[in-house]
Amino acid sequence: MHERKTRMEYIPDLDAHVAKKRVCAYARVSSDRDEAFHSLSAQISYYQKKIAEHPDWEYVGVFSDRGITGTKENRPGFQTMLEACRKGEVDIVLAKSITRFARNTVILLETVRELRNLGIDIHFEEEHIETLSSKGEFMISILAARAQEESRSASENQLWHIRKSYEKGIPVTGNCLGYRMVKHQFLIDEDEEQIVLRIFSMYLSGMGTYAIAKQLNTEGIPNRNGQNWSHYGISHILSNEKYIGDLRLQKWYISDYVRKKKTINHGEKTSYYVKDCHDPIVSRETYDAVQIERARRKANCNYHRTIKHYPFTSLIRCSICGKHYCRRTANSSTKYAKPVWMCETSYHFGQEVCAATQYIPEYILEAKTCEALDIPKFDCSILQNRIHEIVALEKNVLVYVFKDGTEKRVEWQHRSRRESWTPEMKEAARQRAIAQHKKKGGNNDGS
Repeated sequence: MHERKTRMEYIPDLDAHVAKKRVCAYARVSSDRDEAFHSLSAQISYYQKKIAEHPDWEYVGVFSDRGITGTKENRPGFQTMLEACRKGEVDIVLAKSITRFARNTVILLETVRELRNLGIDIHFEEEHIETLSSKGEFMISILAARAQEESRSASENQLWHIRKSYEKGIPVTGNCLGYRMVKHQFLIDEDEEQIVLRIFSMYLSGMGTYAIAKQLNTEGIPNRNGQNWSHYGISHILSNEKYIGDLRLQKWYISDYVRKKKTINHGEKTSYYVKDCHDPIVSRETYDAVQIERARRKANCNYHRTIKHYPFTSLIRCSICGKHYCRRTANSSTKYAKPVWMCETSYHFGQEVCAATQYIPEYILEAKTCEALDIPKFDCSILQNRIHEIVALEKNVLVYVFKDGTEKRVEWQHRSRRESWTPEMKEAARQRAIAQHKKKGGNNDGS
C-alpha cells in the first residue's frame, strides 16, 4: 500500500498542460423593440455564464447584432466575430440556433466551411450540431434551406402589407427635407420648408444644381442628413412630387429578398400616384416651371452624349475629401488647350468644401507615372494593370499604390509658363494681342 501511494504522488497533472479552448458566442435579434433588446441582453448574460462554467474554456467575448436581419452578411457584430476567428483568436463559436446565426443558406454554408478550414467549431445549441463533426455540414444544409424558406415567406408577407398600404395611399416610410412623418402623415417642418423654397427659387433664377449646392455649402446649410449638399441631392428635390402635396408610391422595390437589394421601379411593379394627400410646400405652377426648365437645360446640354474614359479616370483620389479627380480642359476652344486633372469636389463646390484647389497637368501625370513605373514611355495598359490608385497629397506629392500593396511616392512641380509655351503658342498669343490692340483703336507703331 505504501509503495502504491508513493507512485501515485508523482503522476503528473495532465489537465494542467491541456490548453484551454478559446470560446466566443454570437447573438442576434432582428428587431429594435424593447422586448428584443431585453432578449439580446439575456442571451449575452447566458453565454457569459455558460462559458465561465467550463473550466477548460477561455472566455473571448459575445458578439451581437440588434435590429438586423439574418439574411444580411454585413452585420457589424457578425463581421467582427469573423475577423477574430481569422486572426486565430477563437477555437469555438457558440450560437443559440442556425436561424440566429444566419437565415441565408449561402452565407451560412460559406461561413461554416471557412471556419472549418480554420479548425474552428460552431456549436448550434437548439439543433445539437457541432460543425466539425462528420454529420455537421449535411445537417446544416438541410436546416439552413428551411430557415431561408421561412425568411422568404416572412418577406413576402411584409411586402403584401406594404402593397396594401400603397393601394390605400398610405406611405410606409419617408425621409424628405421639409417634412416630418407622423403616423404615416407628412407634416411641414417650417425651418426646412424655407430651404426647399429657396432651392426652387434659385433654380428658376438661372442657377444650376452644382451652383446651388455650392452656395448652400458655403453658407453652412447642411442637407437632411447633416452633410454637404451635392448636385444629385438638389436634382432630387427639384423633381420630388412630394413638394406639391402628391405622392408616388413604390418608386423602388426589393428585387432580392435575401440581400434586401433595392431596385428602381421602371414598371416591373405597380406604382401608385396619389394627389393632394398632404400640404404642399411649392405651388404646382412653380413645380411645373422647374420641370420645363430642367427639360430645356437637359436638351441644350446634350445629356445623351457618349461618356469618355481616360487613362486616369477613377484612378486619382484626393487625400483631403476622398473624391476622385476629374479631367478638365481650360479654354477648350483653342487648339493649344492643355488637359488638367483636379479634385471633383473642389472644382464643383469650391475651396470651402475641399481645399485641394491645385490642378495637375496631364502631361505631368504621364511623366510621373513613367517615373513611378520605371518605364521609358507612358503606357495606359501598364498603368491599369499595375496601379490600384494614385493618392494626390498636398504640396505636389503623388503616392502611387500598386496592386501588390506596395507604394511609391513621387514629387512634381509645374514647369514655368515661358518654358511650357511652344513657338506656335507664343505666336498665337502675339497675334491675339495685336488684334486686341487694333480693336481698341491703336496701331502697330505704338502711336
